[in-house]
Amino acid sequence: MPNRLSHLGAPPASFKIEDLRTFCACNVAGGVAGVAVDLILFPLDTIKTRLQSPQGFNKAGGFRGIYAGVPSAAIGSFPNAAAFFITYEYVKWFLHTDSSSYLMPVKHMLAASAGEVVACLIRVPSEVVKQRAQVSASSRTFQIFSNILYTEGIQGLYRGYKSTVLREIPFSLVQFPMWESLKALWSWRQDHVVDCWQSAVCGAFAGGFAAAVTTPLDVAKTRIMLAKAGSSTASGNVLSALHGVWRTQGLSGLFAGVFPRTAAISLGGFIFLGAYEQTRSLLLELGRASP
Repeated sequence: MPNRLSHLGAPPASFKIEDLRTFCACNVAGGVAGVAVDLILFPLDTIKTRLQSPQGFNKAGGFRGIYAGVPSAAIGSFPNAAAFFITYEYVKWFLHTDSSSYLMPVKHMLAASAGEVVACLIRVPSEVVKQRAQVSASSRTFQIFSNILYTEGIQGLYRGYKSTVLREIPFSLVQFPMWESLKALWSWRQDHVVDCWQSAVCGAFAGGFAAAVTTPLDVAKTRIMLAKAGSSTASGNVLSALHGVWRTQGLSGLFAGVFPRTAAISLGGFIFLGAYEQTRSLLLELGRASP
């Protein structure tokens, strides 16, 4: 694809070296950041899942066993986060535009959406097992995984894929352009590129806002993943799931778990995006220093 390389304005040989270094750095940085967030904030995620569960918070386990399902999150978090960020950075490069262009927000939206579609291929099986473990704390993670495969097959692990993508894309369409815009504004105000902690603060604000406004989609995704096999909710129809929650619980049901979700993703945005920027910068510096 010579036209893409010439569009970047870089010689092919130097591009290949920088390309490899950048994608390796994004891969590792995204993975490290994902693991850090998932393990540190897991209790808040468990509380949110139980608040959204159709059986209710107390019957789903209350505050007991809040680390139930953590093995599934630990196994899936590194490849999930790495897949997102390597796709995000690649699409940003592929859609290269001038930094002053009015198309920059569109580029970030498309890059984030593509990243979510790819990452959900890894995230959804991990999420299905994790959420069922969170509302069945007495069951082991591997036992839940085996039971899903035995009763529903591989498609059972991907139940809720569409609803997860439909949650993540609007989330990313809000979070990532806001994150990039806040960083650009802060950089302009102080006349130099933002530090890692400043990037993390921008991430916390962007993530918290995006989390709050997309909570109903998160509730629908949770209901679909936890529904009994063969039920109408298990079919994966997001509108049907939302209508069912609205009919039985009203607005409060659609925003169940909004506070732990917003808190977890705000803190997660701070840790994730800060750790991502820090690790990525460190790895790229090491790459440039090596012969």
